[in-house]
Amino acid sequence: MKMCRLIWYPLLLLLIFVECGVHAQVENRVIFLPGAFQNVSVSKNETVQAVVSRIPAEFTFITLQFHTQHRNATLSYTTKPGLGLSLTAVDSGLLSALQLGQTSLSLFLSSPSGDVVTGTGVILAYSSADPVPGACNMESNLDIDPNIYIHYNLYETTIKFAPANLGYERGKAPPACDQSTESTTRWRLQYDVYQYFLPERDLSERSLFSGIQAVADIQGMMQNGRRIITLLSTDVSVAVFNSIPGQGVIYSVIVRDPLLNTSASYVPVHTYACSFNSTLDGCQTLGKISTKIFFTITGLAGLFVCFCGHRFFKCELFCMGFSFASFFFFVLITRTTDLTYDLSLTVSAVVGVLGGVVLVMSWWRFGSVMACVVVVGLMLGFLVASIVLFTPLGDLDMFRRSDAVFWVTFCCIMVVVPLFFVRWPREGNITTCGIVGAYAVILAVNAYVYTSLSYITLNILKRLLNNNFNAAFTDVPFQPIDYVMITVWVVLGVCGIVLQLYRERSRPFFPPSPYLMWLQERERRKTNVLDPSHHFPSLPSRIMARARQLTRRNEPVGEHTPLLL
Repeated sequence: MKMCRLIWYPLLLLLIFVECGVHAQVENRVIFLPGAFQNVSVSKNETVQAVVSRIPAEFTFITLQFHTQHRNATLSYTTKPGLGLSLTAVDSGLLSALQLGQTSLSLFLSSPSGDVVTGTGVILAYSSADPVPGACNMESNLDIDPNIYIHYNLYETTIKFAPANLGYERGKAPPACDQSTESTTRWRLQYDVYQYFLPERDLSERSLFSGIQAVADIQGMMQNGRRIITLLSTDVSVAVFNSIPGQGVIYSVIVRDPLLNTSASYVPVHTYACSFNSTLDGCQTLGKISTKIFFTITGLAGLFVCFCGHRFFKCELFCMGFSFASFFFFVLITRTTDLTYDLSLTVSAVVGVLGGVVLVMSWWRFGSVMACVVVVGLMLGFLVASIVLFTPLGDLDMFRRSDAVFWVTFCCIMVVVPLFFVRWPREGNITTCGIVGAYAVILAVNAYVYTSLSYITLNILKRLLNNNFNAAFTDVPFQPIDYVMITVWVVLGVCGIVLQLYRERSRPFFPPSPYLMWLQERERRKTNVLDPSHHFPSLPSRIMARARQLTRRNEPVGEHTPLLL
């Protein structure tokens, strides 16, 4: 009896797994069922046969998509990959049109580099009423290409895809792609571009596969993703987004037939906007030492300015002049030279020091507090304008498609803010110290822990450095760490402003210029004969007297008798 149980229990478990659509990989063969995800491992110099079975008769075409984290995999119609019959990519997919009576088919997976590749795959089946993704492909080698092609750089991420066609019955010829533009053709189709953010700074394979499984089909992407834009068939099938190095993002396109109210999904594609294979500037080494040093010092200075900036006015002016000059020259150097990032950052820091010294010396020499406060107000105006255009307002077409409208709006906001400093100079200066100083602390934290708040100013920097950045969607994910950092920013800013206003309430609005005070003191000594300093020897006389004391022997002066009055 015990032996019978040992035999039947494994068979029962195997039957349960088969009925639930979960199939283990058996050597070079793995079975897929429609809608069921399957993890596949492709060994070195091995070809895995992906068998799709139990295809219902009502479906006319299926897509097999296979996703890996960063290693390429080859998905092919045949055992030997060939031109027009295979695709090699991190996110790959093939579409197969079904014939009459066909209930199964086979595709093949292999590793082009000879390394072990692990990924997850899924089969999606569609009926004759659903659009066929990539069926009007005119660029790639595949006859039907349901894939999304992605390209990224430091500034922007671009996705492209082939137009779709209308669905058709099994065994029939597909509709013509460009015979006419009437509503009965594929020109009535619409394309919804979706975006889905993975957890911040989570570069694990597990996180990616969980995200892929959440948005691989139409319902999952519509529920979990965010629709960014809808493209018509007359539009270019291209979308541009803001690059966020180290942030995992999944992009997908859902093609809709508004007449039949049907839809189909392209193969989702993911990116981290960085390389896993690079030993320098890779996804695992995004935080440069130079960047951490620079922003750590910036954060400490920002914390000092936040709570003590107005009291130590010269230090505040130096920090503001440093920020203004270093930012301006970093943009100038990057656009006009081919210096490396570390060298550009070093030169910008040196120029920033000079800028801070110049601003301090201009106040020391001329004593124009208002001129210096206007520069400080421009720093606050820059941050306020960046915040305004960081909101969804910045993704409006009028700002994305026109650099002139964007920069005119930005400059107007930036210039309006310092106007309040004319009426309330001390309060405006303290407010700037609190807000800008607290944001510098956020930038310092971002050098160690990722936060989307850094893109408030980084998006402006990218747009200054890249001529084509205006076409990019600048949406970034807001996750728990970002709300924590917003709270820190608000608390630091408010505490710094309140503390400085309370401490400076009985003091002069601004400290006087040291140079003007020295001039006044010199004039006073010249005219006031009762002032002991009026009879004080000049500096050359004091130096000569000191030199004589070193070369002469002091004679004894004898006994001193106190003066009796």
